[in-house]
Amino acid sequence: MIAIIDYDAGNIKSVEKALKLLGQEAVVTRDHETILGADRVILPGVGAFGDAMGKLEQFGLDKVIHEVVRKNTPFLGICLGLQLLFESSEESPGVKGLGVLKGEIVRIPESGGLKIPHMGWNSLRFPRSGRLFAGLPEEPYVYFVHSYYLRAEDAGIVTAVTEYGTEIHASVESGNVFACQFHPEKSSDTGIQILKNFVEI
Repeated sequence: MIAIIDYDAGNIKSVEKALKLLGQEAVVTRDHETILGADRVILPGVGAFGDAMGKLEQFGLDKVIHEVVRKNTPFLGICLGLQLLFESSEESPGVKGLGVLKGEIVRIPESGGLKIPHMGWNSLRFPRSGRLFAGLPEEPYVYFVHSYYLRAEDAGIVTAVTEYGTEIHASVESGNVFACQFHPEKSSDTGIQILKNFVEI
């Protein structure tokens, strides 16, 4: 069973729908025991960093996420879910992230008339092999919606990057923790393959 963490963020149902397409049992929940008993856990979401951290703390989900990571359960952060795994975000100064991984979330620079938020399809490059991307062609296209992006402290965890005015760390992998800035559940066949790879880890 896959637990999808419910913390009142947007875009959670589309992740559940994509997993059901893959024939997976997926439960949207904030029940601590259900999450801790799951085979895999996903933290999706669209929204503001500070509000999201407030909700995770309000529901005691910050502690549950740390416990899931400690238990070595495969864990996937998507979009805002990636950002929350890190230490801080320029979007919400003074708010601490989960700190599961080291790095900061910064605003996409104004550059050459690029629209912010970054919204649409961009190709990925793979600086190192990541288990989420097994079986995918070079430079596949995936769907992004974000105004802030990750600068990971350790380049060794970055498995995919994209360009949008700057180099964006688009996906990371560290032990049992995986995260994507883009939305696999909205990325057509490529995204379904990424979710399938996660399910099979």
